[in-house]
Amino acid sequence: YELPLAVERLRAARDAINQSRADVLLTARAECFLVGHHDALRESVRRLQAFAEAGADVLFAPGPHDPTAIKALVDAVRPKPINVLVIRDSGLSVADIAALGVRRISVGGALALAAWTGFTRAAQKLKSEGSFAGFASLVSYPDINGFFVTDYRTRQSDKQRAAGSPS
Repeated sequence: YELPLAVERLRAARDAINQSRADVLLTARAECFLVGHHDALRESVRRLQAFAEAGADVLFAPGPHDPTAIKALVDAVRPKPINVLVIRDSGLSVADIAALGVRRISVGGALALAAWTGFTRAAQKLKSEGSFAGFASLVSYPDINGFFVTDYRTRQSDKQRAAGSPS
């Protein structure tokens, strides 16, 4: 959307959230890096500042992986938090990204892609070489089941706490 319309839509969303008194986190995105804008950083800053002014709680400009660009976005909208999308190994760790001032990290579909990558490589090795080497270092069934049990129990405990029940 052109910026004036995007801001108008964001203000309408903020007004609706405020009127509902619901506990909603309003995130506004600037897609400049993803759509190949000729000056993605500058346009993202312009849009995110306008979105912050219009009432967004969190600002999101998916795409940059360069620490300088990430820091520029953080500084441009401070004190509002910035969300960063990490969908490949950029060499930055969670701690590195946090040190830049980022307060929210999304991974989008990267975990699913990691799983599909492992699947594809193992299937290709099996097909091309007749080898099961692609199955090396798999997580064991007891380990994966334990992960799900722990996750389930954590979610149940969180629900009980949220409902005010003793855990």
